Amino acid sequence: MNAIMRKISPRLRERLGRIGGAIALVLLGVLAGSAITARTDWSPFPGRENATRVPIYLATGTPVSGNISLLEGLAPIVRAAREWVVTIETKIPDRAGFDIFDDPFFRWFFGRPQVPRREQYRQGLGSGVIVSPDGYILTNHHVVENASELTVRLFDGRQFRGRVIGTDPKTDVAVVKIEATKLPAAVFGDSSRVQAGDFVIAIGSPFSAQLQHTVTFGIVSATGRGSLGIADYGDFIQTDAAINPGNSGGPLVNMRGELIGINTAIFTRGAPANAGVGFAIPINMAREVMDRILKYGRVVRGYLGVNIQTLDEAMAEVYGVKGRRGAIVLEVVPDSPADRAGLRRDDIIIEYNGQKVTGSEQLRNMVALTAPGTRATLKVLRDGREHTLTVEVGELKEERAGTRWGGESERGMTLGGLEVQELTPALQRRYDIPRQITGVLIVDVADGSPAAEAGLMPGDVIQEINRQPIRSVADFRRMVAEVGRRRAVLRVYSQRQGGSLLIVLEPRG
Repeated sequence: MNAIMRKISPRLRERLGRIGGAIALVLLGVLAGSAITARTDWSPFPGRENATRVPIYLATGTPVSGNISLLEGLAPIVRAAREWVVTIETKIPDRAGFDIFDDPFFRWFFGRPQVPRREQYRQGLGSGVIVSPDGYILTNHHVVENASELTVRLFDGRQFRGRVIGTDPKTDVAVVKIEATKLPAAVFGDSSRVQAGDFVIAIGSPFSAQLQHTVTFGIVSATGRGSLGIADYGDFIQTDAAINPGNSGGPLVNMRGELIGINTAIFTRGAPANAGVGFAIPINMAREVMDRILKYGRVVRGYLGVNIQTLDEAMAEVYGVKGRRGAIVLEVVPDSPADRAGLRRDDIIIEYNGQKVTGSEQLRNMVALTAPGTRATLKVLRDGREHTLTVEVGELKEERAGTRWGGESERGMTLGGLEVQELTPALQRRYDIPRQITGVLIVDVADGSPAAEAGLMPGDVIQEINRQPIRSVADFRRMVAEVGRRRAVLRVYSQRQGGSLLIVLEPRG
């Protein structure tokens, strides 16, 4: 052996020595670890009766009691929460299918044949949260939008017919009611206390009703997400807990078993499923919207009368308030609540009702959720000095043809039964409408109206009526009166049809 070693080069002998030393250290570590395991009964694997328990501490007075062990998982939270999660199946009239008798040019030449119209439907799927023992359910507007029939399935297997109490497209919130009592109801959390890094659970029915009450786990990735094109009022909680089609309207739950958000949307870059970027409406906002729907039958929003923009670093330096955050006033509407309160152009709003303002979208949300008539306190920076103003919040008047053109006086009009609104950049993103398209967006079509018979649907854009450009709701209203009960030819952009087309609306006989 010594003779062999003498033939090996000194460098190789040095390497062999190092390898031997490493092997000795590994063996020593194994022996030491075995001794520690034997003496302390500790194991890195779950399943041992005396395993060390790593607790997640829970607040008292919440639906989950005691400490949750990571070795046991999140089963106690899931058991408490899943009972107030429902699956919502919808039946939606489908007017997109081609029917030769519905073709406007067929009717132009051959008239309307006396053939009974056969309704076609498509199925929709979503989730919801029971928020009261007597059957009120919180979900998304887009889950129940245009549905003619709702079936609500509970965790215990019971099914109920649901009816829509009210919806708010601007926040994507809807309230549904089922006729039932003594139901398990969600415990509301406080979404203003949610922070990035918090653990959360999402529950819902992804892809299929057969996958109802699927549970996924993740963290809060960010809070206060806005300007996403999901809804007009956005203050979303971002999470990596898997959210997929069918999860919409389901709950986002914290580690105390409390409802902190309503799952709403995902970013997928064209993929049909979750990519780890999901969004939920904060429950504080959803609850406020729900309360107003139940109290007023609609969502009443607060109004200041200012055009604002987030104060960024460059602006702060120009205005001599480096390091400050807030919303800068670009314009004050004459005789508005803000004008009467003394707010001026170039004022920087840094606090609203004692809450610090971090940007324009956050301030807009706070004002919208303030009841009209409330006296609110504004703290502003003006020429580098702080001032406190008191404003009586007004009521926001929605700029849309909210009253459908189908009342007693308009019922026989050719354009009656159409509800439209201004085509904003946010709506263009939401409905995937190209930027160059102008007009008014159809948001609802009354059943049995000439527009419904011609196949118009929500999401279509009216560009022209009788060769007259339509650029605003005011233009549309003018043409409603001008057309009256005569035939109308509409140029309509339809995403589902892949472009613009001409549609003839016939007046009712």
